[in-house]
Amino acid sequence: MEIIGLASDHAGYDLKCIIKEHLEKHGFITKDYGCDSSVSCDYPDYAHLIGYGIENKDINRGIVFCGSGNGINMTVNKHQGVRSALCWNEEIADLARHHNDANVCSLPARFITESEAKKIVNVFLDETFDGGRHATRVEKIPISLK
Repeated sequence: MEIIGLASDHAGYDLKCIIKEHLEKHGFITKDYGCDSSVSCDYPDYAHLIGYGIENKDINRGIVFCGSGNGINMTVNKHQGVRSALCWNEEIADLARHHNDANVCSLPARFITESEAKKIVNVFLDETFDGGRHATRVEKIPISLK
């Protein structure tokens, strides 16, 4: 079974808790990297933990949450091997998996409903990478750290 890492800032905390329960109800193993409350905090502190989790293969995929989804998405994408996509609807999540092989889904907690978030997460976790011409493009994403 896949291990799904979860992380949020204060703005995404409540939605993260809802999605964590949703995932566990459907048999997924989750690893919660924080934050642990709705008290104001800095999203990079938690985004980096997901990034390291992907780099070290401690988790298979991740779902991150902040108010707009942008800050936490930008931060986690700094890590090697992370392909995080900002997903605000099911179609974007579908394309992120099929065309971009996204392994992290970033959700804008202030702009989507609980129901929409569950649908997005279901698509993100159910769909697979198409490969083919998309694989060639995805292989060009990483840069050297030299």
